Amino acid sequence: MGGDRGPAEIVAGAVDAASERIAPVIFGPAGLDTRGLEHVVAPDVIEMDDKPADAVRAKPNSSMVAACRSVGEGRCDVVVSAGSTGAMLAAGFRVIGRLPGVMRPAIGVVLPALRGPAVLIDAGANADARPEHLLQFALMGSIFSEEVLGIVRAEVRLLSIGEEAEKGNQLTIEAHALLAGSDLPFRGNVESRDLLRDPGDVIVCDGFTGNIALKAIEGTIRTMFGSLTEEITRTSAGKLGGLLIRPGARRLRGRLDPDNHGGAYLLGLKGLVVIAHGNSSRRAIQNAILLGARGVEKDVVGRLGARLPERTPTGAVREP
Repeated sequence: MGGDRGPAEIVAGAVDAASERIAPVIFGPAGLDTRGLEHVVAPDVIEMDDKPADAVRAKPNSSMVAACRSVGEGRCDVVVSAGSTGAMLAAGFRVIGRLPGVMRPAIGVVLPALRGPAVLIDAGANADARPEHLLQFALMGSIFSEEVLGIVRAEVRLLSIGEEAEKGNQLTIEAHALLAGSDLPFRGNVESRDLLRDPGDVIVCDGFTGNIALKAIEGTIRTMFGSLTEEITRTSAGKLGGLLIRPGARRLRGRLDPDNHGGAYLLGLKGLVVIAHGNSSRRAIQNAILLGARGVEKDVVGRLGARLPERTPTGAVREP
């Protein structure tokens, strides 16, 4: 029941993702048209304006909580949702649980940077964070980058307002000191203007900053391609030129279009969770499900859990 476009769009994306290797299961109220997909009845709905932790406790039969429960109990391999990120985080905590040693799960988004894929973490799970949280986000992002993306010795950068160590707010200044003193390959600060050019392999920040940066990038990409299309179709000469650049434009759009990526992993839980955008189209939902399937095949949770205890960097403070 998550998503701005209603359950029909979610179901359509799930139908498009279904294959011999992927069997989507729809969690939602009785009477929902799932177009032949398996349906688990979940009568409660967590609304976007509900307080996440309270809603998860009060609505154990909501589609979000029931879907997370299915992963926690091993009946499903991965849960995908376009609903409230806060509620998904709370449900993940409550019914899936954290990996040993994880202080706070974080959203890791793969950015299509020019130099190669880069992991932005946290992209929205933790609006407020402490320096030691950013240190562990960097560690989780590094493990993900190395194990799943195949990067050797992933380079870590800290998102800030300047490259100098003393630039930024108190959080980034203190996080910089922790990262510099850790055994991670930390290469200093990176500015947001370089996120699609050469940001390093892992960009670490708090969820508030990361979510704003991510949405600014996505909005810019959509506006740029929309404006380009308008300009090309405005004149006959433009249409002719558009035919010539169409192959290259399609390749570029395929690499940058957020709908082609679909979602992001919520790293740090004992089960796999994919967070999709609230305004996801059926194509975005389809790709979010495909992303979840790849995460299962690559054993994202198992690889993260195996390497976290051995690579807790200097300066990390564990929470109970």
